[in-house]
Amino acid sequence: MTAVPDGWEQHTPHEISGLEKRALVIGPFGSNLKTSDYRDEGVPLVFVKDIRARNFSSPRAYVSTVKAAELGVHEVQPGDILITKMGEPPGDVALYDADVPGIITADCIRLRPASGFDCRFLLHAFRTPAVRRQVNEITTGAAQQKVSLDRFRTRLHISAPPLAEQKRIAAVLDQVDILRAKRREAVTLLDDLAQSIFLDMFGDPVGIMEKWPVEELGEVLEFLTSGSRGWAKYYTDSSGLLFLRIQNVKNGELHLEDIAYVDPPATKEAIRTRVKVGDVLLSITADLGRVAVVPSGMKGAHINQHLAILRAPSYNSTFFAEFLSSPAGERQIFGKNRQAVKAGLNFDDVRSLRIPAPSRDLQDRFELRLRAVRDLRKVHTTHLAALDELFESVQQRAFAGKLWDHEAA
Repeated sequence: MTAVPDGWEQHTPHEISGLEKRALVIGPFGSNLKTSDYRDEGVPLVFVKDIRARNFSSPRAYVSTVKAAELGVHEVQPGDILITKMGEPPGDVALYDADVPGIITADCIRLRPASGFDCRFLLHAFRTPAVRRQVNEITTGAAQQKVSLDRFRTRLHISAPPLAEQKRIAAVLDQVDILRAKRREAVTLLDDLAQSIFLDMFGDPVGIMEKWPVEELGEVLEFLTSGSRGWAKYYTDSSGLLFLRIQNVKNGELHLEDIAYVDPPATKEAIRTRVKVGDVLLSITADLGRVAVVPSGMKGAHINQHLAILRAPSYNSTFFAEFLSSPAGERQIFGKNRQAVKAGLNFDDVRSLRIPAPSRDLQDRFELRLRAVRDLRKVHTTHLAALDELFESVQQRAFAGKLWDHEAA
């Protein structure tokens, strides 16, 4: 068990709720709240998805005031702690901060802290690695992981200092968390801006095929191939050539946080599956439809069997990839994935995909604008990573009882 700092005490959720059963409850059983009870207005319902999203501003459904009165024991009020009792794994937590009370639904736990406990301190406490590990230890089930209220009530142990220190710790962690939230918001806005640039330059992605001349990929592809199976025997620890897999292909770019290396023999197969700068990579099996462009500066890499290389010199690769990721491109890709017959796309499917052909000058200008947005996004992402590290450091010291005044400043 984790050591308790001097002056702190350990408490179970049952003790935090003041030993009051109605202060620590789960959502109603299915027979007590059915979809037929849902309304378009009234008292908001709170679902597991809302807790995971930490957002209670847009209720998914409501119940009448009469029904809410029947379910009064399941009411959630501003300042209550909400925890998911199912998931992969359970234990997501949020502070209910809506302006009006609501009703929790199945698989939600509501904890109403007694006096002597600060709700924001508890929010941060439930998110610490130590408490998350405890939740994992009391989780059961294979197909669907769940935590029972009885185990949650008595088998978790949360260390807490006196109330004044709880408030100080919560205030410090809140400040760093606010900075992280703002940085995440900036990253999201830049993602939206990238989509807006495509919309501004080429029109509605759904109607783009009617605005510009259209070609089949079979007419414009200079080279099309997929990766090879059985390359595990060529894996190396940390040297050789990059081996690109599905997890490396996302949102038009290569993500190389999780990488593998291979050292294959110089065969025709190795030459065929080696990427070139400007190639568009498309996942054609498994997680279908992922797209990325091979960036400049990449010194050789090979693809696995789930990826295909699309090489079309007459198109700007960035525009090419962005179109495949657009609603018009995705609709074609998934429309050819006849799951009942096969999984994924074959080469004939890829060649039959249709792509609009704006002027090359317009495509090139789109790349410049998109690159500026992505460069700025990388700066924000780097800052976010630094803030995440700062938060983890402050969190660790705070719950070890070592967050002194000068460190908090």
